[in-house]
Amino acid sequence: MKLKFLAASAMALALVAGCTKVDGPPRQLSEETTALFSAIPAGSGYFATDSTLPFQAPDFSKITEADYLPAFRQGMDIHNAEIDAIKNNPAQANFDNTIVALEISGAMLNRVANVFFALTGSNTTDRLDAIEEEISPELTAHSDAITLDPVLFARVKAVYDARDSLDLNVEDTTLLERTYADMVHAGAQLTEDQKEQVKTINTALSEKTTAFGKMVRDATVAGALVVDSRAELAGLSNTDIEAAAKAAAERGMAGKFVIPLQNTTQQPLLPNLENRAVREKLFTNSVNRADQGGENDTRLILAEIASLRAQKAALFGNPDWATYTMYDRMAKEPKTALDFMEQMVGPLAETQRREAGVLNAQIKKTGGDFDVKPWDWYRYAEQVRKERYDLDEEEVKQYFELTSVLENGIFYAATQLYGITFEQRSDLPVYHPDVTTYTVFEADGSEMGVFYFDPFQRPSKRGGAWMSNFVPQTYLKDTKPVIYNVLNIPKAAEGEPQLVSFDNVNTLFHEFGHALHGFFADQNYASVSGTATARDFVEYPSQVNEMWATYPSVLQNYAKHHETGETIPDALIQKIEDAAKFNQGYDFGEVVEAALLDMKWHALSPEEAAAINTAEAVDAFERKSLEELGLEIGLVPPRYRSTYFNHIFSSPAGYSSGYYSYLWTEMLDRDSRKWFIDNGGLTRENGDHYRATVLSRGGTMDYFEMFDNFAGRAPDVTPMLEARGLTGDEER
Repeated sequence: MKLKFLAASAMALALVAGCTKVDGPPRQLSEETTALFSAIPAGSGYFATDSTLPFQAPDFSKITEADYLPAFRQGMDIHNAEIDAIKNNPAQANFDNTIVALEISGAMLNRVANVFFALTGSNTTDRLDAIEEEISPELTAHSDAITLDPVLFARVKAVYDARDSLDLNVEDTTLLERTYADMVHAGAQLTEDQKEQVKTINTALSEKTTAFGKMVRDATVAGALVVDSRAELAGLSNTDIEAAAKAAAERGMAGKFVIPLQNTTQQPLLPNLENRAVREKLFTNSVNRADQGGENDTRLILAEIASLRAQKAALFGNPDWATYTMYDRMAKEPKTALDFMEQMVGPLAETQRREAGVLNAQIKKTGGDFDVKPWDWYRYAEQVRKERYDLDEEEVKQYFELTSVLENGIFYAATQLYGITFEQRSDLPVYHPDVTTYTVFEADGSEMGVFYFDPFQRPSKRGGAWMSNFVPQTYLKDTKPVIYNVLNIPKAAEGEPQLVSFDNVNTLFHEFGHALHGFFADQNYASVSGTATARDFVEYPSQVNEMWATYPSVLQNYAKHHETGETIPDALIQKIEDAAKFNQGYDFGEVVEAALLDMKWHALSPEEAAAINTAEAVDAFERKSLEELGLEIGLVPPRYRSTYFNHIFSSPAGYSSGYYSYLWTEMLDRDSRKWFIDNGGLTRENGDHYRATVLSRGGTMDYFEMFDNFAGRAPDVTPMLEARGLTGDEER
C-alpha cells in the first residue's frame, strides 16, 4: 500500500541501456483507474500539483514553513476521498481498480511528506519541529484509518484470494502480496476492539518516537564539549582547533572552544587529544548525553516505547515486538538473526581481551600508569596501529579532499562500473547553501535523475548519514528518481581545504551506494522501487559500493595530496589495508553490542516491558543485557546506548529489531566483494551484471533468490569473518 509519508517520517532514514525489465513492459494506468479519482477536487497551494522543475524536483524558493500544515491536511482529505472512491466502487474488485488505485493514491500527501521530513532531518527549525510534533499523530491516525478499514480490506482480500487466476507479472504479484500482508500486519484481521487498541498504541508511538528523536538531537547539541583554552586541545590539528573556535563563536561563546558531539558513542577527535581528562570529559559527555535528568533525559520515554511495542505485538498473538516486526525481513525471524550474531561473540570476546592487553602494554610503554578505558582505547590503538603498520591517520587525510572524493572517486567508480555520468547544475533551488546538485546521465546520454549532496555537520541536522528520495522512480507515473545524500562531516574553517578522514570516505561511498540503488530502480510501482526493500537487505548494495574506495584504479583517480597533487602512494594504501583487521575488538564489537541490545529491548513480553518503568530500571536493564553478552562492555560500550539509539527509538518502527541488518548485509557485502574480485573487479561487465541482478530489482523478489542470481550460490559468512579478522588467522 502506498503510504510513503510514514516511511519518510520514520527514516527522515536508501537501467542498463537496453536492459529488459523485471517482467514485461512498463505498466500504463488503465482508464478505469484514472477515472476512479477524476471527480475528486484538487488541492491548493504549492504541493497541490507536481513541481514544474526538472524531474519534479522540489522548488525550495517557493516553499515556506506556512505551507506544510495546510498541505498535510489537504493531502489527507484528498487521500481519504480517493480511498472512499476505491471502497465505494460498484465494480468488482480487481488488480487495477483496487491495488493499483491504492498505489497511486495519496499523491499530494506524499509530495509534502517527502520534502517536509527531508528538512526535519537535515535542516530543521523550531517551527518545523513543532509542526512535526503536531502532524505526526494525525498522520498515524490517517494511516490507521486506511489500513484497518474493513471494507477496503475486503476488496484487497478479494483480489488476493483470486491471485492465482489473474494474469499478473512478478512485480504485480509482489505488490499485491505486499499490500495484503501489510494490511494484515497493520491489524486488518483483528477484532474491532483490538483495532481500537492498535490505533491508540500507534498514536502514542508516533508521539513518543517523534519526541525521542527531538530530545536526542537537543541532548547531542547540549552535550558538546566546551573548553576554555587552546592548550586543552593539544594534539588536535590547527584545522580542528579553528573549527572548535568557530563552533564556540556560533554558540555565542567567543574565546572558548567547542567540540560538537557526533551521534555515535565514540567521538572522532578522541584519539588525538593528549589531555586524558579532556578525553574522558568528551567521552562522558557523549555516553551520558541523554541520561542526566532534565528535559532531554530519554530513559522514561524509551521505556514507554518498548512497552507500547510489546503490547502491540501481543494483540497480534506474537510473543514480542521482534517476532511481530520481522515478518517481511530476509531473515524472517529473530532466531535466525540471533544465531547469526551469536556465532561471532566468542571470537569477538577473545579479540577484545587480546586487544585490551596490547593497549595496556602500549600505555605502560609510553609512561602511563593506568589501564585502558573507552576514552583511551582509540588513542592507544592508533599508536599501536602506527607502530605496527606505520599508519598515520592525519597523513592519510591529506589525500582526501571532499570534492575530489565525490567527483573523481565516487562518480568515477560509478562511471567505470555502470557507464553513468554526472554534471553539476546550478539552476535548482536547494534547502541550504551547502547543498550541491548533479544531473545523472545514462550511458547512452539520456537523463536518469538528479542527485542532491549535503555533506556538512550543523546543529539543525540530526546525526548520522542517510539517503532518501524527493521523488521516487515509477513507470506508472513516469517519474525518475530525485535522490539526496546527507552526511555529517565537520566543515573546515574558512579558507582551509575540506579534507576528510578515511572513515568519512567510506561513508561517502556507502551512502552513494544507496543512491545507486535508487537511481537504478526499474519498477512500475514506487512501493517496491529502488531501496524499498527489506530492512536487512537495503544496506547490502551500499556496503558493496564501499569496496571501490580502495580499489587501485579508483584511488589513483581521486586520492591526490591537496598541496602537491601527488597520488596516494601504494605503500600508504597497503598500510590502510593491513591495518583494517586491527582494532576489530572495538570497531566490530560496538556494532554487535548495539545490535544485540536492540534485540534485547524488543524480546520483552508486555509484562517484562511494563516492569521497566523508572530511569533506574532502564539503566539496570541495559547493563544486564550487555553483561549477558559476554563481551568486554566496560571497555567497549555499544555504538549507541539505548538513550540515544535513534535507529530503534526515533520512529514508530525504524530499525527496531533490525540493527542486526548492518551485520547481516555485511555478510552479503563481503561475499559479493569476493565475487567481484574473482571475476575481474571494476569492469562494465561486472557492473552491468550486478545492476541487472540486484540494483535494478527493488523489492520485487525473494532476496535469497536475488543473491543467487548475482553470485550463483547462497551467501557465505566466511569472507566477512576473514575481513573482520575473526577467523584466528590474523596477526597477533
